[in-house]
Amino acid sequence: MNELVNSFLVCFIPIMVAMDAPGTLPIFVGMTEGMKRPERKRIVRQSIVTAFLVTAGFVLVGRAIFDALGILVEDFMIAGGILLLIIATVDIVRAGEKRPVPSPTFGVVPLGTPIIAGPAVLTTTMVLHGTYGYLPVMISLVLNLVIAWLIFALSDRIIRTVGINGSRAFAKVAALILAAFAVKMIRTGLVKLIGS
Repeated sequence: MNELVNSFLVCFIPIMVAMDAPGTLPIFVGMTEGMKRPERKRIVRQSIVTAFLVTAGFVLVGRAIFDALGILVEDFMIAGGILLLIIATVDIVRAGEKRPVPSPTFGVVPLGTPIIAGPAVLTTTMVLHGTYGYLPVMISLVLNLVIAWLIFALSDRIIRTVGINGSRAFAKVAALILAAFAVKMIRTGLVKLIGS
């Protein structure tokens, strides 16, 4: 039992750092600005379920799929970064325009993956699974996703606190943060790819 608890603690912290739910909160608030509460709740639920399924599936079969297709983790990071950069750029360029209605799969892509379950989370869980086993990694993942769900679920209070204009300004800053995060993903992937 002590070994399981120790393994859980060793797995929990790296996954929490990789997921960085507090750091992605501005992105979430910016992308859901102007949405009604029920719609936002549906997106949060959709994104957390997606992040869990993608990460759990990746832990089980990710390495085998990557090996079979000849895909490197770095390729995944670059592709995810490019996708996020496009989304952020469109959001910044449309300053002052009415926001487009999000697609029904908005909670799946880009929020569930690659924002919550991004390359850092997928890589971290895959590495930890190889070292500590399936159970500690899954328990750590579920608890981190519960924390992320709570943080996103409380985003209404943040929007109410900063007001409409503050929320719009926050949304543009969030788009810049998302763009910077995307560039970081692309840069990290390229550096690792060139280094190997």
